[in-house]
Amino acid sequence: MRDKTQANSAAAGDGLIRAGAIVFFVGAVATLVTVAPLLLGTKPFPTYMFGMSMLMAVGFLMAGAGVFRSIAAGRRRAREIRS
Repeated sequence: MRDKTQANSAAAGDGLIRAGAIVFFVGAVATLVTVAPLLLGTKPFPTYMFGMSMLMAVGFLMAGAGVFRSIAAGRRRAREIRS
């Protein structure tokens, strides 16, 4: 069955993994921006910036959900092949 799969076809969960990676990196940049004033001794950013740094966790969870969705689709495909 592997030879019938397109090399560039999107599997189940790929979109969630990509979106999760983007959200994670946005959260990582927000974390760096938030921590920089604390290290440089300048005035800290507003509280909502600390909330934006939580996007790292949200992105991580989104990517994890995409991985689990991909695993479930692979198991379903394997079950169909066996039967």
